[in-house]
Amino acid sequence: MTVRKQTLCPLTTSPQKRQAANQMAATVKHSLPAGLSQPALRAFAAAGYSSLDQFTKLTEAELLQLHGVGPKAIRILRAALAEQGKSLLS
Repeated sequence: MTVRKQTLCPLTTSPQKRQAANQMAATVKHSLPAGLSQPALRAFAAAGYSSLDQFTKLTEAELLQLHGVGPKAIRILRAALAEQGKSLLS
């Protein structure tokens, strides 16, 4: 039997922290592509990313280091950037 290691998001370890993180995520939700998960939005907001153009200065590996960001968020960002003729750093 494989035991999966569970990591706790430092932004949501208590109800107060979760509420504050969700409020922070709400401030960036409308300036980022639709379809991003709440954990990804919280991660982007906590890291200070509030516009799509900011992601052109980051690599996929850098984004994946953020807790809450996974392959789906990367796909959504790549597609949104491609629509504008932009991309993540290689």
